Amino acid sequence: MSWHGHLTLRYRRDGARTLAHDRHDGPLRVLKALYPEGDGICHHVLVHPPGGIAGGDHLDIAVDVGANAHALITSAGAARFYRSDDKPAAQIARIHVQHNARLEWLPLETIAFPGCRASNQVHFDLAPGAQCLGWDLLALGLPAAERAFTTGWIEQQLFWPGVWLERGRLAAEDTRLLASPLGLAGHRALGTIWFASHTPWPAVERDALLDSARDLAAAGELAAVAGATAIDPRLMLLRVLAPPVEPLFTLMSQVRAAWRQQAWQMQANTPRVWRT
Repeated sequence: MSWHGHLTLRYRRDGARTLAHDRHDGPLRVLKALYPEGDGICHHVLVHPPGGIAGGDHLDIAVDVGANAHALITSAGAARFYRSDDKPAAQIARIHVQHNARLEWLPLETIAFPGCRASNQVHFDLAPGAQCLGWDLLALGLPAAERAFTTGWIEQQLFWPGVWLERGRLAAEDTRLLASPLGLAGHRALGTIWFASHTPWPAVERDALLDSARDLAAAGELAAVAGATAIDPRLMLLRVLAPPVEPLFTLMSQVRAAWRQQAWQMQANTPRVWRT
């Protein structure tokens, strides 16, 4: 049996408070809205009770952050794409951030299990004054559990129309890509963190944000497989490879905290679900 889940999240500013409204159909929903940083920032945790995404499953997430609102969205656990013998599985997030609003899109990692056939996509657009700080983390297989990514494929797509398109297909049989020094060089975890702004970043601020990401990467064990760049005056990226996902998550969390502090003068405020 295939699952088709739809989740709509809408946020709006009401005085000093960011209010949330959610609507779901199928096995995809959010926990109660939380305000650990005060009324202005709404924290939401995505949950998927079946625990994994199998062949034929299709999950759609629509996010609309209203003018001047601030939302942080994470997940209660990794998104797991399981083995599929026929139909592919898909998860697609479509995000709109309205005037002067902010979104932090911080789901936990996606795990591509052996034999999966999967598509994982994030599409977003920003209105004037809007900003989005987000990441995408992927683990290929579960090597520690002796479940290596030896069969299957996953397609990843990150898309900001007119500005950025990052799309790739990682297939287990593509050893040239997975094993080559010009590809993943045998690493089985990879991630991208981005900081997007509809208004171009001032050069001084952009350089300072990139420098902080580079300094954090250079200080850790992933220095040789991390790179930060601004591919557009409106967009900064840090891309990282890692053997397992844990050091990748640690570095991404550090960069997110630094960027949040520098750009928004806000402390990191780690979501509670990450500590459980």
